[in-house]
Amino acid sequence: MSYPGICRLGRVGRSRAGRPLLMLTVGEGRRNVLVVAGPHANEAAVGGATALRLARLIARRRARGEHDGSSWHFLLCIDPDGAALNEPWLSGPYTLRGHYEHFFRPCTAEQPEWLPPEGDDRGPALPETRALVGVLDRLRPVLQCSLHGIDVGGSFVQLTSEVPGVPERIGKSAAELDIPLESGSSDAFQWPSPGPGVYVMPPSGDPAAGDGAHSTWVHARRYDGVTAVVEVPMWACDRSADTAPHPDPDRALRTAGAALRRDLPTVARLLEAVRPQLRGADCALLRTVRELVVLGPALTAGWDPAVRVPGAAPMPDMTMALVNSIEVYAQRIPLRAAAMLRQVADVPLIARLVDRWCEAYERAYRPRWVPVTDQVEQQTRSVMAVYEELPA
Repeated sequence: MSYPGICRLGRVGRSRAGRPLLMLTVGEGRRNVLVVAGPHANEAAVGGATALRLARLIARRRARGEHDGSSWHFLLCIDPDGAALNEPWLSGPYTLRGHYEHFFRPCTAEQPEWLPPEGDDRGPALPETRALVGVLDRLRPVLQCSLHGIDVGGSFVQLTSEVPGVPERIGKSAAELDIPLESGSSDAFQWPSPGPGVYVMPPSGDPAAGDGAHSTWVHARRYDGVTAVVEVPMWACDRSADTAPHPDPDRALRTAGAALRRDLPTVARLLEAVRPQLRGADCALLRTVRELVVLGPALTAGWDPAVRVPGAAPMPDMTMALVNSIEVYAQRIPLRAAAMLRQVADVPLIARLVDRWCEAYERAYRPRWVPVTDQVEQQTRSVMAVYEELPA
């Protein structure tokens, strides 16, 4: 190991399949920073590379005698089992079609950052989640950074508390690297934004907090810690940064919602048709497909004017960027479901559907590949921006 007097590698647990959960610690200090790589299986590769890039950066500073009283801890991959299922696509080709040929993302209950509902005294079910919560409770970090990514879109950061100065820094970095900022994110639809590409999570009791309220992101709050969820795209979509008002958001959102409620049932019917050949098989891929195919109405309820309930929270200003993010989301979810079904059911009809949806995805958003070095650099700079702007 490089920097043996500065770095320490240890095991904090094991995955469901018995793989070690490794944590690399750099330096010693009273203020702890925790960086979590690979919380979503399809995002593990870049997050792991970013964790190592950050570790080298901090280690070099310590070796030069620079010390600010902090100790950095890197969970190198919190879901190694899921990451292993995504490995085949890493050898290329780096196309959307190649990406989705081997795509895997676990269902919600099998994602390590997912916590049981409030009041559930049984604690986290997954050994990976128990390990992560245990690390949080032991370290009480002033900052937790969760390294995420998206397939098509822009770069953005979600924070559990506002950190002034971050929007300017990530905006400057994204411009230098020619990565658009996600200036209207469907992931943070109703969250306040202090600047392009930065979103602040509402309190956990606010319905607008969404899934974030049930995650390990909010666990650090009990120690007055801040969590930053750092997102970078694999393929950039320049419309993600367009803050101009959308000319007809009502029509665009109705179209996107109708497509999502149409396409997920299409996958559901294919799942039912291949059930005899699956012979009752159960695997992580199928569990995710089964979860996704029934979610169409729930996934559109917050933004589709055709199905929004009376008394729902007012819609935010519908910019080109925000409508684009929702439209991408509406195409991404059925494509994920179909792509994972294809891996367990070798049926030409499913293969043709995945190919057709990949082509439509590319036509709609004209994505351009972001070099891995640039993805890693944007994540690294985003983490450092939050840390260096964090009040002492």
